Amino acid sequence: MTAPSPGGVSTGRGAATRVLARLADIRAGLEDLYRDLHRHPELSHQERRTAALVAERLRALDVETHEAVGGTGVVGLLRHGEGPTVLLRADMDGLPVREASGLGYASNETGTDQAGQEVPVMHACGHDVHVACLLGAAELLARGRDDWSGTVMLVFQPAEEVGDGARAMVEGGLARLVGPVSVALAQHVLPGPAGTVATREGPAFAAADSLRITVFGRGSHGSMPQASVDPVVLAAMIVIRLQTIVAREARPGEPVVLTVGSVRAGTKSNVIPDHATLQLNLRTYDDATRTRVLAAVTRIVDAECQASGSPQPATYELFDQFPLTTNDPRATARIAAAFAEQFGDAAGPLPLMMGSEDFTDLPRALGAPSCYWGIGGTDPAAYDAARRAGRIDQDIPVNHAPNFAPVIQPTLDTGVRAMVTAALAWLAQPAADESAG
Repeated sequence: MTAPSPGGVSTGRGAATRVLARLADIRAGLEDLYRDLHRHPELSHQERRTAALVAERLRALDVETHEAVGGTGVVGLLRHGEGPTVLLRADMDGLPVREASGLGYASNETGTDQAGQEVPVMHACGHDVHVACLLGAAELLARGRDDWSGTVMLVFQPAEEVGDGARAMVEGGLARLVGPVSVALAQHVLPGPAGTVATREGPAFAAADSLRITVFGRGSHGSMPQASVDPVVLAAMIVIRLQTIVAREARPGEPVVLTVGSVRAGTKSNVIPDHATLQLNLRTYDDATRTRVLAAVTRIVDAECQASGSPQPATYELFDQFPLTTNDPRATARIAAAFAEQFGDAAGPLPLMMGSEDFTDLPRALGAPSCYWGIGGTDPAAYDAARRAGRIDQDIPVNHAPNFAPVIQPTLDTGVRAMVTAALAWLAQPAADESAG
Protein backbone atom coordinates (compact mmCIF):
# COMPACT_ATOMS: atom_id res chain seq x y z
CA MET A 1 0.00 0.00 0.00
CA THR A 2 1.28 3.51 -0.78
CA ALA A 3 2.92 5.13 2.20
CA PRO A 4 0.96 8.10 3.58
CA SER A 5 2.40 11.55 4.08
CA PRO A 6 2.89 12.85 7.62
CA GLY A 7 -0.67 14.20 7.46
CA GLY A 8 -2.04 10.77 6.59
CA VAL A 9 -2.68 11.66 2.93
CA SER A 10 -1.45 9.49 0.06
CA THR A 11 1.66 10.89 -1.60
CA GLY A 12 0.67 9.44 -4.97
CA ARG A 13 3.72 7.20 -5.29
CA GLY A 14 2.04 4.48 -7.33
CA ALA A 15 0.49 6.94 -9.77
CA ALA A 16 3.78 8.84 -10.09
CA THR A 17 5.63 5.64 -10.87
CA ARG A 18 3.23 4.77 -13.67
CA VAL A 19 3.07 8.28 -15.15
CA LEU A 20 6.84 8.73 -15.02
CA ALA A 21 7.42 5.37 -16.71
CA ARG A 22 6.82 7.26 -19.98
CA LEU A 23 9.60 9.77 -19.32
CA ALA A 24 12.09 7.87 -21.48
CA ASP A 25 9.69 8.21 -24.43
CA ILE A 26 9.83 12.02 -24.37
CA ARG A 27 13.39 12.58 -23.14
CA ALA A 28 15.10 13.20 -26.49
CA GLY A 29 12.41 15.57 -27.70
CA LEU A 30 12.50 17.45 -24.41
CA GLU A 31 16.25 17.89 -24.64
CA ASP A 32 15.89 19.31 -28.16
CA LEU A 33 13.18 21.66 -26.91
CA TYR A 34 15.46 22.84 -24.11
CA ARG A 35 18.31 23.60 -26.51
CA ASP A 36 15.92 25.59 -28.70
CA LEU A 37 14.66 27.59 -25.72
CA HIS A 38 18.19 28.25 -24.51
CA ARG A 39 19.28 29.42 -27.95
CA HIS A 40 16.33 31.86 -28.25
CA PRO A 41 15.83 33.74 -24.95
CA GLU A 42 13.58 36.79 -24.74
CA LEU A 43 13.51 39.73 -22.35
CA SER A 44 10.76 40.32 -19.79
CA HIS A 45 7.34 41.07 -21.34
CA GLN A 46 8.78 40.21 -24.77
CA GLU A 47 8.44 36.40 -24.58
CA ARG A 48 6.37 36.19 -27.76
CA ARG A 49 8.26 33.36 -29.48
CA THR A 50 8.41 31.34 -26.28
CA ALA A 51 4.72 31.88 -25.58
CA ALA A 52 3.76 30.81 -29.11
CA LEU A 53 5.87 27.67 -28.81
CA VAL A 54 4.29 26.83 -25.43
CA ALA A 55 0.76 27.36 -26.75
CA GLU A 56 1.45 25.19 -29.78
CA ARG A 57 2.76 22.36 -27.59
CA LEU A 58 -0.21 22.56 -25.22
CA ARG A 59 -2.74 22.43 -28.03
CA ALA A 60 -0.97 19.40 -29.48
CA LEU A 61 -1.65 17.69 -26.14
CA ASP A 62 -5.36 18.59 -26.38
CA VAL A 63 -4.99 21.01 -23.46
CA GLU A 64 -7.40 23.95 -23.18
CA THR A 65 -5.07 26.86 -23.92
CA HIS A 66 -5.36 30.56 -23.10
CA GLU A 67 -2.86 33.03 -24.55
CA ALA A 68 -2.04 36.68 -23.80
CA VAL A 69 -2.87 36.35 -20.10
CA GLY A 70 -1.20 39.37 -18.57
CA GLY A 71 0.62 40.19 -21.80
CA THR A 72 2.62 37.19 -23.00
CA GLY A 73 1.47 34.72 -20.35
CA VAL A 74 0.05 31.33 -21.37
CA VAL A 75 -2.28 29.13 -19.30
CA GLY A 76 -3.17 25.53 -20.05
CA LEU A 77 -6.01 23.69 -18.31
CA LEU A 78 -5.61 19.93 -18.30
CA ARG A 79 -8.83 18.46 -16.94
CA HIS A 80 -9.77 14.90 -16.05
CA GLY A 81 -12.81 14.35 -13.90
CA GLU A 82 -13.56 15.73 -10.47
CA GLY A 83 -10.90 16.56 -7.95
CA PRO A 84 -8.45 19.21 -6.76
CA THR A 85 -6.98 21.94 -8.94
CA VAL A 86 -3.18 22.04 -8.87
CA LEU A 87 -1.37 25.07 -10.30
CA LEU A 88 2.09 24.40 -11.76
CA ARG A 89 4.09 27.44 -12.79
CA ALA A 90 7.16 28.11 -14.94
CA ASP A 91 8.64 31.53 -15.71
CA MET A 92 9.79 32.25 -19.27
CA ASP A 93 11.96 35.38 -19.49
CA GLY A 94 15.68 35.75 -20.05
CA LEU A 95 18.16 38.39 -18.89
CA PRO A 96 20.22 41.16 -20.53
CA VAL A 97 23.44 39.14 -20.20
CA ARG A 98 25.93 38.18 -22.90
CA GLU A 99 26.39 34.41 -22.77
CA ALA A 100 29.90 33.07 -22.17
CA SER A 101 29.12 29.39 -21.64
CA GLY A 102 30.83 28.16 -24.81
CA LEU A 103 27.95 25.77 -25.48
CA GLY A 104 27.10 24.76 -29.02
CA TYR A 105 23.55 25.98 -28.38
CA ALA A 106 24.56 29.24 -26.66
CA SER A 107 22.46 32.33 -27.25
CA ASN A 108 23.54 35.02 -29.70
CA GLU A 109 20.25 36.89 -29.35
CA THR A 110 19.87 40.59 -28.67
CA GLY A 111 16.85 42.59 -27.59
CA THR A 112 15.71 46.09 -26.73
CA ASP A 113 15.49 46.79 -23.01
CA GLN A 114 13.09 49.09 -21.17
CA ALA A 115 15.40 52.04 -21.74
CA GLY A 116 15.39 51.46 -25.50
CA GLN A 117 18.96 50.12 -25.57
CA GLU A 118 20.00 47.08 -27.58
CA VAL A 119 21.34 44.45 -25.19
CA PRO A 120 22.48 40.82 -25.38
CA VAL A 121 19.97 38.28 -24.07
CA MET A 122 20.64 35.00 -22.28
CA HIS A 123 18.75 32.45 -20.22
CA ALA A 124 21.16 33.14 -17.37
CA CYS A 125 18.68 32.16 -14.67
CA GLY A 126 17.47 28.82 -16.02
CA HIS A 127 13.94 29.75 -17.01
CA ASP A 128 14.45 27.66 -20.14
CA VAL A 129 14.82 24.67 -17.81
CA HIS A 130 11.58 25.63 -16.07
CA VAL A 131 9.61 25.88 -19.32
CA ALA A 132 10.96 22.60 -20.69
CA CYS A 133 10.28 20.74 -17.44
CA LEU A 134 6.71 22.01 -17.15
CA LEU A 135 5.97 21.12 -20.78
CA GLY A 136 7.45 17.68 -20.12
CA ALA A 137 5.30 17.26 -17.01
CA ALA A 138 2.25 18.40 -18.98
CA GLU A 139 2.87 15.78 -21.64
CA LEU A 140 3.28 12.97 -19.11
CA LEU A 141 0.20 14.02 -17.15
CA ALA A 142 -1.81 14.26 -20.38
CA ARG A 143 -0.72 10.76 -21.40
CA GLY A 144 -1.38 9.41 -17.92
CA ARG A 145 -4.86 10.82 -17.30
CA ASP A 146 -6.16 7.45 -16.09
CA ASP A 147 -3.92 7.74 -13.02
CA TRP A 148 -5.28 10.99 -11.67
CA SER A 149 -8.41 13.06 -11.32
CA GLY A 150 -8.87 16.82 -11.13
CA THR A 151 -7.42 19.80 -12.98
CA VAL A 152 -3.83 20.77 -13.69
CA MET A 153 -3.43 24.50 -14.28
CA LEU A 154 -0.24 25.02 -16.29
CA VAL A 155 0.96 28.61 -15.87
CA PHE A 156 3.74 29.91 -18.12
CA GLN A 157 4.55 33.30 -16.66
CA PRO A 158 6.32 36.28 -18.21
CA ALA A 159 8.55 38.87 -16.58
CA GLU A 160 9.66 37.20 -13.36
CA GLU A 161 13.00 38.98 -13.63
CA VAL A 162 11.39 42.40 -13.21
CA GLY A 163 9.02 41.25 -10.49
CA ASP A 164 5.67 42.08 -12.09
CA GLY A 165 4.87 39.14 -14.36
CA ALA A 166 2.81 37.24 -11.79
CA ARG A 167 0.84 40.38 -10.92
CA ALA A 168 0.26 41.01 -14.63
CA MET A 169 -1.28 37.55 -15.01
CA VAL A 170 -3.49 38.09 -11.97
CA GLU A 171 -4.62 41.46 -13.32
CA GLY A 172 -5.11 39.80 -16.73
CA GLY A 173 -7.83 37.53 -15.38
CA LEU A 174 -5.97 34.40 -14.26
CA ALA A 175 -8.52 33.65 -11.53
CA ARG A 176 -11.42 33.73 -14.00
CA LEU A 177 -10.01 30.80 -15.98
CA VAL A 178 -10.55 28.21 -13.26
CA GLY A 179 -12.39 27.71 -9.96
CA PRO A 180 -10.71 27.51 -6.56
CA VAL A 181 -7.09 26.39 -6.63
CA SER A 182 -6.12 23.70 -4.12
CA VAL A 183 -2.38 24.32 -4.18
CA ALA A 184 0.18 26.32 -6.22
CA LEU A 185 3.57 24.77 -6.97
CA ALA A 186 6.78 25.94 -8.65
CA GLN A 187 10.49 25.15 -8.84
CA HIS A 188 13.82 26.78 -9.69
CA VAL A 189 17.07 25.36 -11.03
CA LEU A 190 19.95 26.36 -8.74
CA PRO A 191 23.69 25.75 -8.32
CA GLY A 192 23.93 22.29 -6.80
CA PRO A 193 24.40 18.69 -7.93
CA ALA A 194 22.06 17.86 -10.81
CA GLY A 195 19.65 15.13 -9.79
CA THR A 196 18.91 16.62 -6.37
CA VAL A 197 15.73 18.33 -5.18
CA ALA A 198 15.18 20.36 -2.02
CA THR A 199 12.49 22.35 -0.26
CA ARG A 200 11.73 23.78 3.17
CA GLU A 201 8.74 24.90 5.23
CA GLY A 202 8.20 28.59 5.94
CA PRO A 203 10.34 31.38 4.44
CA ALA A 204 12.39 30.06 1.55
CA PHE A 205 13.33 32.95 -0.78
CA ALA A 206 13.88 36.53 0.35
CA ALA A 207 11.81 39.61 -0.28
CA ALA A 208 13.64 42.10 -2.49
CA ASP A 209 13.52 45.84 -3.10
CA SER A 210 15.49 47.75 -5.69
CA LEU A 211 16.11 51.41 -5.05
CA ARG A 212 17.29 54.10 -7.47
CA ILE A 213 18.96 57.02 -5.68
CA THR A 214 20.09 60.23 -7.38
CA VAL A 215 22.45 62.56 -5.52
CA PHE A 216 23.21 66.07 -6.69
CA GLY A 217 26.37 68.15 -6.89
CA ARG A 218 27.67 71.17 -8.74
CA GLY A 219 29.40 70.62 -12.06
CA SER A 220 32.79 72.02 -12.89
CA HIS A 221 35.96 71.60 -14.95
CA GLY A 222 38.16 68.79 -13.71
CA SER A 223 41.00 71.27 -13.24
CA MET A 224 38.91 73.45 -10.93
CA PRO A 225 37.47 71.09 -8.30
CA GLN A 226 37.16 73.92 -5.79
CA ALA A 227 34.20 75.23 -7.80
CA SER A 228 32.36 71.92 -7.64
CA VAL A 229 30.39 69.68 -5.33
CA ASP A 230 31.59 66.38 -6.72
CA PRO A 231 28.76 63.80 -6.87
CA VAL A 232 31.20 61.05 -7.89
CA VAL A 233 33.09 61.34 -4.62
CA LEU A 234 29.75 61.62 -2.80
CA ALA A 235 28.47 58.44 -4.46
CA ALA A 236 31.71 56.62 -3.58
CA MET A 237 31.35 57.57 0.08
CA ILE A 238 27.76 56.38 0.08
CA VAL A 239 28.69 53.00 -1.41
CA ILE A 240 31.30 52.40 1.27
CA ARG A 241 29.12 53.58 4.13
CA LEU A 242 26.10 51.52 3.03
CA GLN A 243 28.13 48.36 3.63
CA THR A 244 28.13 49.13 7.34
CA ILE A 245 24.37 48.56 7.52
CA VAL A 246 24.84 44.80 7.20
CA ALA A 247 28.19 44.77 9.02
CA ARG A 248 27.17 46.97 11.96
CA GLU A 249 23.38 47.44 12.07
CA ALA A 250 22.09 43.93 11.37
CA ARG A 251 22.26 41.25 14.04
CA PRO A 252 24.97 38.62 13.40
CA GLY A 253 23.34 35.82 11.47
CA GLU A 254 20.33 37.92 10.41
CA PRO A 255 19.64 37.29 6.70
CA VAL A 256 20.23 40.68 5.06
CA VAL A 257 21.98 41.46 1.78
CA LEU A 258 22.55 44.98 0.42
CA THR A 259 24.19 45.30 -2.98
CA VAL A 260 25.00 48.45 -4.94
CA GLY A 261 24.83 47.12 -8.47
CA SER A 262 25.15 50.31 -10.51
CA VAL A 263 26.77 53.73 -10.13
CA ARG A 264 26.51 56.16 -13.03
CA ALA A 265 27.87 59.68 -13.30
CA GLY A 266 29.48 61.94 -15.83
CA THR A 267 30.45 61.68 -19.47
CA LYS A 268 34.13 62.74 -19.69
CA SER A 269 37.30 62.39 -17.64
CA ASN A 270 37.85 66.13 -17.14
CA VAL A 271 34.22 67.12 -16.43
CA ILE A 272 32.88 66.95 -12.88
CA PRO A 273 29.16 66.16 -13.37
CA ASP A 274 26.23 67.63 -11.48
CA HIS A 275 24.60 64.37 -10.37
CA ALA A 276 25.21 60.66 -9.84
CA THR A 277 22.72 57.77 -9.77
CA LEU A 278 23.09 54.64 -7.68
CA GLN A 279 20.97 51.51 -7.95
CA LEU A 280 20.94 49.19 -4.99
CA ASN A 281 19.21 45.94 -4.16
CA LEU A 282 18.05 44.87 -0.70
CA ARG A 283 17.14 41.31 0.38
CA THR A 284 15.37 40.69 3.70
CA TYR A 285 13.20 38.06 5.40
CA ASP A 286 10.74 40.15 7.41
CA ASP A 287 9.00 43.50 7.20
CA ALA A 288 10.61 44.92 10.35
CA THR A 289 14.11 44.32 9.00
CA ARG A 290 13.15 45.72 5.62
CA THR A 291 11.78 48.92 7.19
CA ARG A 292 14.84 49.31 9.41
CA VAL A 293 17.33 48.83 6.57
CA LEU A 294 15.51 51.17 4.18
CA ALA A 295 15.48 53.82 6.93
CA ALA A 296 19.22 53.32 7.42
CA VAL A 297 19.84 53.75 3.68
CA THR A 298 17.96 57.05 3.67
CA ARG A 299 19.72 58.24 6.83
CA ILE A 300 23.18 57.52 5.41
CA VAL A 301 22.50 59.02 1.97
CA ASP A 302 20.99 62.18 3.43
CA ALA A 303 23.87 62.59 5.88
CA GLU A 304 26.53 62.12 3.20
CA CYS A 305 24.76 64.65 0.98
CA GLN A 306 24.77 67.14 3.82
CA ALA A 307 28.43 66.44 4.58
CA SER A 308 29.33 67.06 0.92
CA GLY A 309 27.29 70.27 0.68
CA SER A 310 24.83 68.97 -1.93
CA PRO A 311 22.76 71.81 -3.40
CA GLN A 312 19.53 69.77 -3.18
CA PRO A 313 18.25 66.63 -1.44
CA ALA A 314 18.65 63.18 -2.93
CA THR A 315 15.71 61.55 -4.70
CA TYR A 316 14.56 57.95 -4.11
CA GLU A 317 12.63 55.54 -6.36
CA LEU A 318 11.62 52.00 -5.35
CA PHE A 319 11.26 49.51 -8.22
CA ASP A 320 11.46 45.76 -9.03
CA GLN A 321 9.95 44.69 -5.72
CA PHE A 322 9.52 40.98 -4.93
CA PRO A 323 7.46 39.43 -2.13
CA LEU A 324 8.80 37.02 0.47
CA THR A 325 8.42 33.42 -0.74
CA THR A 326 6.93 31.44 2.14
CA ASN A 327 6.08 27.75 1.83
CA ASP A 328 2.87 26.56 3.48
CA PRO A 329 3.88 24.02 6.18
CA ARG A 330 1.20 21.41 5.45
CA ALA A 331 1.60 21.59 1.67
CA THR A 332 5.39 21.44 1.99
CA ALA A 333 5.29 18.44 4.32
CA ARG A 334 3.20 16.64 1.72
CA ILE A 335 5.62 17.57 -1.07
CA ALA A 336 8.67 16.63 1.00
CA ALA A 337 7.20 13.20 1.76
CA ALA A 338 6.46 12.61 -1.93
CA PHE A 339 9.96 13.76 -2.90
CA ALA A 340 11.54 11.45 -0.30
CA GLU A 341 9.69 8.50 -1.84
CA GLN A 342 10.51 9.51 -5.42
CA PHE A 343 14.13 10.67 -5.02
CA GLY A 344 15.40 8.95 -1.88
CA ASP A 345 18.66 10.45 -0.61
CA ALA A 346 18.67 12.96 -3.49
CA ALA A 347 15.82 14.84 -1.74
CA GLY A 348 16.76 17.09 1.14
CA PRO A 349 16.30 20.44 2.88
CA LEU A 350 16.66 23.71 1.00
CA PRO A 351 18.83 26.31 2.76
CA LEU A 352 17.48 29.82 3.13
CA MET A 353 17.93 31.50 -0.25
CA MET A 354 18.64 35.20 -0.58
CA GLY A 355 17.38 35.11 -4.17
CA SER A 356 13.87 36.41 -4.78
CA GLU A 357 10.77 35.36 -6.71
CA ASP A 358 7.40 36.85 -7.65
CA PHE A 359 5.69 33.42 -7.67
CA THR A 360 4.00 34.18 -4.33
CA ASP A 361 1.81 36.80 -6.02
CA LEU A 362 -0.07 33.93 -7.73
CA PRO A 363 -1.14 31.85 -4.69
CA ARG A 364 -1.71 35.01 -2.69
CA ALA A 365 -4.19 36.31 -5.27
CA LEU A 366 -5.85 32.90 -5.66
CA GLY A 367 -6.10 32.20 -1.93
CA ALA A 368 -4.15 28.94 -2.25
CA PRO A 369 -1.39 27.35 -0.16
CA SER A 370 1.90 27.04 -2.01
CA CYS A 371 5.22 25.26 -2.11
CA TYR A 372 8.38 26.25 -3.95
CA TRP A 373 11.46 24.05 -4.29
CA GLY A 374 14.87 23.95 -5.94
CA ILE A 375 16.54 21.44 -8.24
CA GLY A 376 20.28 21.16 -8.81
CA GLY A 377 21.68 21.99 -12.23
CA THR A 378 25.45 21.57 -11.80
CA ASP A 379 27.46 18.65 -13.12
CA PRO A 380 27.72 16.43 -10.00
CA ALA A 381 31.41 15.61 -10.55
CA ALA A 382 32.31 19.30 -10.95
CA TYR A 383 30.31 20.22 -7.88
CA ASP A 384 31.95 17.49 -5.79
CA ALA A 385 35.42 18.56 -6.92
CA ALA A 386 34.68 22.17 -5.99
CA ARG A 387 33.27 21.09 -2.63
CA ARG A 388 36.34 18.99 -1.79
CA ALA A 389 38.60 21.91 -2.76
CA GLY A 390 36.58 24.40 -0.73
CA ARG A 391 35.92 26.41 -3.90
CA ILE A 392 32.18 26.13 -4.54
CA ASP A 393 31.71 29.91 -4.59
CA GLN A 394 34.71 30.40 -6.86
CA ASP A 395 34.28 27.49 -9.30
CA ILE A 396 30.53 26.85 -9.64
CA PRO A 397 28.66 29.32 -11.89
CA VAL A 398 25.55 30.78 -10.28
CA ASN A 399 22.28 32.14 -11.64
CA HIS A 400 22.68 35.41 -13.60
CA ALA A 401 26.34 34.69 -14.38
CA PRO A 402 27.30 34.71 -18.10
CA ASN A 403 28.60 31.14 -17.80
CA PHE A 404 25.61 29.72 -15.92
CA ALA A 405 24.64 26.63 -17.90
CA PRO A 406 22.76 23.75 -16.23
CA VAL A 407 23.75 20.34 -17.50
CA ILE A 408 20.90 18.97 -19.58
CA GLN A 409 20.75 15.67 -17.75
CA PRO A 410 19.84 14.74 -15.14
CA THR A 411 18.54 18.28 -14.65
CA LEU A 412 15.58 17.98 -17.03
CA ASP A 413 14.60 14.52 -15.82
CA THR A 414 14.71 15.73 -12.23
CA GLY A 415 12.58 18.81 -12.95
CA VAL A 416 9.95 16.77 -14.77
CA ARG A 417 9.89 14.11 -12.08
CA ALA A 418 9.55 16.75 -9.37
CA MET A 419 6.64 18.50 -11.11
CA VAL A 420 4.77 15.26 -11.78
CA THR A 421 5.43 13.89 -8.29
CA ALA A 422 4.28 17.09 -6.60
CA ALA A 423 1.11 17.36 -8.69
CA LEU A 424 0.14 13.75 -8.09
CA ALA A 425 0.53 14.17 -4.35
CA TRP A 426 -2.85 15.93 -4.73
CA LEU A 427 -4.33 14.45 -7.89
CA ALA A 428 -3.61 10.71 -7.65
CA GLN A 429 -6.76 8.57 -7.41
CA PRO A 430 -6.43 6.88 -4.01
CA ALA A 431 -7.97 3.56 -5.00
CA ALA A 432 -5.81 3.11 -8.09
CA ASP A 433 -2.75 4.46 -6.31
CA GLU A 434 -3.02 2.14 -3.33
CA SER A 435 -3.71 -0.94 -5.43
CA ALA A 436 -0.33 -0.44 -7.10
CA GLY A 437 1.54 0.05 -3.83
